[in-house]
This record gives sequence, structure tokens and C-alpha cells, in this order.
Amino acid sequence: MKNPASLSTQNRFQNLLGGMAPRIFLRDYWQKKPLLIRAAIPGFGDALTRQSLLDLCQRDDLESRLVSCQADTWRLEHGPFTKTETKRWKQPWTLLVQGVNLTLPEGDELLRAFNFIPYARLDDLMVSYATDDAGVGAHVDNYDVFLLQGSGTRRWQIGKQDDHRFIPDQPLRILQNFVAQDEYILESGDMLYLPPQWAHDGVAEGSKTGDCMTWSIGFRAPPAQELADQFLSFLQDNLQLAGRYSDPNLPLQKHPAEISAAMVEQVEQMLRNVRWDRKLIQEFLGQMLTEPKPHVVFDPPQKPMSLSNFRASMRTEMRTKTLQLDPRTQLLFSGQNFYLNGENEVVPLSARAEIRRLANQRKLSLGKEITEETVTILHRWYTDGFVNFVTRS
Repeated sequence: MKNPASLSTQNRFQNLLGGMAPRIFLRDYWQKKPLLIRAAIPGFGDALTRQSLLDLCQRDDLESRLVSCQADTWRLEHGPFTKTETKRWKQPWTLLVQGVNLTLPEGDELLRAFNFIPYARLDDLMVSYATDDAGVGAHVDNYDVFLLQGSGTRRWQIGKQDDHRFIPDQPLRILQNFVAQDEYILESGDMLYLPPQWAHDGVAEGSKTGDCMTWSIGFRAPPAQELADQFLSFLQDNLQLAGRYSDPNLPLQKHPAEISAAMVEQVEQMLRNVRWDRKLIQEFLGQMLTEPKPHVVFDPPQKPMSLSNFRASMRTEMRTKTLQLDPRTQLLFSGQNFYLNGENEVVPLSARAEIRRLANQRKLSLGKEITEETVTILHRWYTDGFVNFVTRS
């Protein structure tokens, strides 16, 4: 897998919005209308090779899908795929691999370049490889997405329409009556932003300029029903109601199979004690938004340093190394409360400024100014595999 040093330099992202200030983008485009950005990241085509993506689709810790279409019949297969299977795919086909940011450091850095959108809204980085004339069909997404062209070219047709009916009996939600309003050809380094509910259809034109690879930066936008389901599950684990149903003055019922009005009323009164406040909502969001996806597994060091050696390393290696959050780690905060990988984290007052800095920057420069309380917290996270020492590039 290529490891282009050029991707790690911050000036690669200076034109990410085409010279537009992030506040202008948020005011005029975010969740409002599409934006085409030419040369958003110049020379981006060498960030990942076809073979590297094929290697990733063989891993069971990443979600991968294969989409193909023959005679207007769509086919969807889920990975992981074997090396033998990948050699038998018949064109045209599209391979989609989710969570590339979890395994490719440059992918994680690319994802974090979009930090003008809160991390709480950030989902993951998907990379798709398509053979010539391949695509996944015209569809709509319920979330915001930035479509960054890597290698090759892709022709995008987009449109805003109310007709979201799908072609029946297909494994994918392909729009039945897609109407294109605009068309763009994206070359390496170009990027297209699409708000939710904008219909779009991308077709690869790889044979003209090389492999067609698109990087999709997606943002989570959970539906209300999903939030309600998860919150009710959260309440089940965090709510305790006192009392028990009782009826010491139970009258003789005419119909033994009848649920009496008195029983309904008493249970209604008991359930009225199911209440929540802003603080509980904050706790729910903190845990939900940082919860790793089911397939994510952390890799603690096989021979972790003791606290004293860890402390010494943080003091002595400040010139050559930084301490970074593992790409799989989610660290968010709200007010004085911190949430790490689905759990509440108690952070003492003396360490909060440094932990906030780590959450925002995803890395922490080592030095003598780091408090002892911070060192203790970071050592625990280090032994769990949540943070790592990384040599500065």
C-alpha cells in the first residue's frame, strides 16, 4: 500500500473548499445546495492503488460490498472476499470498502481535514473502485457527502426530485425515474459536495485515464426512529424506578379475563416516572456518538510500558514523537464531560484542557507541561490501545 508523504502535509488541504472560507460554505451550501470544487486536493490520484483496495476487501474487520449490473439486473454481494473471488469478477463492477480511515493513516488525516464539521457528525471514509462504465445506480442518500475523485474520472449526474420510488425487486435502492439536472466530470483531485436527498448517479470512465477510484466522506444523520430506539435502550440500562405493582384492595371482577381500568391507571402512574432531562440526553449522545462500530477491535500493545516508563517517554521523546488517538478511537466532550469509545470518562479539572486539545487535534505534542493527571489517563488509554506513540514525519 502506498504511503505518500505528500498527503501528510497540511498545505494539501488548503484548497479543500476551493478557497472558500468554511463559515461561507456552512452558511451558503451545507445542507442547502451542491458545490463542485475543482482541484480540491491536487495530485490526489496516487493515494491508494487498486491492489491495495482489493487487499482491504479481504479483511473481516472492514465492511466491503461488490455491486454489479448485467442486463438491467443489479447484484449486491457482501465481503470479506477471497483473493480467488476478486479474480473472477466480471465487468462492469464496483467495489466499495467502508472505514478506510481506520486502516490507512492518510485516510484518517483526510477525514480530519473536514473538521469544520463537528466530529460528532462525522461518519467514515468509503473508497470505491469501479471498472469502466460501472456505478451503483441513481440513488439518494439521507446524509451529506463529499465525493473526492482519486484516480481516473467519473461522470456525475445530479438532480433534486421528490420522486424517490425505487426499481422493484432489486437489492439496491435504485431510483425508478431519475431526472438529471446537472452533469459534471470529476478528474483526480476534484470534489463534489451533495446535501441529503439530492439524487445522483456516478459512472466510471476509468479506461481513459486509468483506474477510477472515488473517496466518499460521509456524515451521520440518524433518523428520529433510530435515535428513539437507541435512547430507549439507553434508558433501560440507566433508569431505575422504585415501587412495585400492588392491589391490596382488589375487588371481585365480573370478568376474570378483563384488564381493569384500575390496573391501567396504576401502571400509567408508575410509567409517568420515566423521565429524562438535558443531562441524560447529553450522556446518551456522548456514549452513542463515540460507540465504535461492531466490527471495530482495538489492539493493545503486547508489552505495554509501565506508568513510570510511559511518563519518562512522554518527557524525553517530545522532539521526535507525538501521542495520537488511534484512528478507531472516538473522543468527544460536552461541557466538562468527556466520552471515549462509548463510555463516560472522568477527567479531573487539571487535565481537561489537555484532553480537550487531544480531542480536537487528535494528537498531543509531548512535553514537560503535561500534568501528572493527564499522564495517568493517557497511560490507561495507551494500555487499552486507544492512543499510540507516532514518530513525527
